[in-house]
Amino acid sequence: MRLNADEIAMLAGHAGPARQWAINHQMRVGRYLGAADFVPVSQAHIMADTESLGVAGVEWLERLAALPDNARCVRIPTITDPRGTDFAAAARLKQQDWMLALERRAITAFQSLGVLMTDTCINYQTIMPAVRGEHMAYGDTGVVIYANSVLGARSNFEGGPSALAAGLTGRTPRYGYHLPEKRRATLLLRIEFTPRELHDWGALGGIIGRYASDYWQVPALVGIDRIPTSDEMKHFGAALASYGSVALFHMVGITPEAERLADIADPSLTPTATITEPDLRTFQDAYRRRVDKVDVVVFSTPQLSLLELRDLAGMLDGRRTTVPLLVVTSPQVRPDADRLGITARIEATGAMVLSGMCFYQSYAREMAEANDWQSLATNSAKLVNILGGYGYRPALLSMQACVDAACAGRISA
Repeated sequence: MRLNADEIAMLAGHAGPARQWAINHQMRVGRYLGAADFVPVSQAHIMADTESLGVAGVEWLERLAALPDNARCVRIPTITDPRGTDFAAAARLKQQDWMLALERRAITAFQSLGVLMTDTCINYQTIMPAVRGEHMAYGDTGVVIYANSVLGARSNFEGGPSALAAGLTGRTPRYGYHLPEKRRATLLLRIEFTPRELHDWGALGGIIGRYASDYWQVPALVGIDRIPTSDEMKHFGAALASYGSVALFHMVGITPEAERLADIADPSLTPTATITEPDLRTFQDAYRRRVDKVDVVVFSTPQLSLLELRDLAGMLDGRRTTVPLLVVTSPQVRPDADRLGITARIEATGAMVLSGMCFYQSYAREMAEANDWQSLATNSAKLVNILGGYGYRPALLSMQACVDAACAGRISA
């Protein structure tokens, strides 16, 4: 890889051992993936929940955090994905003391490194959205696909160590979706039914992800008949990234790089498949058939926006839940929801509003065992894709059907 003078100095250790480790790590990644050089990035986003880090990962962070101030602090704004708990609700979730202690240690270490503890997977809605052409080092798959596709920014999936390395060096290897040629469509799909609800957008993302099933596939969609909202794009992208490891999509006439199909695709690219409304229902029914009685209902993955919380509050007004209903939002949205009375309306029904965490990154298996949760309802296609690995039987429903299930304790016929 070609290095400039600053990168050579970091590699030689002149900027301290943390940056020396970081540039070495990035060079190994860059060489493996064929990067010719580095590209400066303006922001990094770290996925580092303690369930993934474990004790060894937290101890490693603490060793970096023990370095002198001028040798350990990140060079660019560096933010965090959701944490493993909402400390205010940990006892009600029956999370164990050792989980909370490990979280506090990780938080202290990150703060010592100058990392901003934003604890969100919707930073593109709540912190500082990227702009078209801006190079980022983002970690969360839903964040990356939204930034690349909806905003026209440039990022690959950056694993936790790679995102931290980018924060420390202010750059990342120039490969993949930092390169214009990698951003062209490789897969064309015709959409005959434009979803109207969030779980439908998630189902569409899941179906296309199964067609793609490859990080280097870039799907292009034709036939979407209206401009999706930010929350609809959020659910679609999160599911597409989850089911297909896809980091970039185009919607012709909608997303910024695809005003026309010719802008992002070669003339020889022809539709691989046509997706219809029955395809979405088949996808959803495959999950719904597994669940009748519901033990817990979860709105999470991605965290809810203020508008989603408003809609949920309206559906819950005057009702009472009979099974746990967990509503997860970001620490940036929660104060507004509190101020506007939305949180109080939701919690008056018996539901819990949580912030700064993500359900599947919060020791989901241990919570299931402690609370005797087996069957789960959600409107997140990404969440149903993940939770089978934690021992749950998840059902993918609309927001309204999830509310009905939380109040009745079962899924309506």
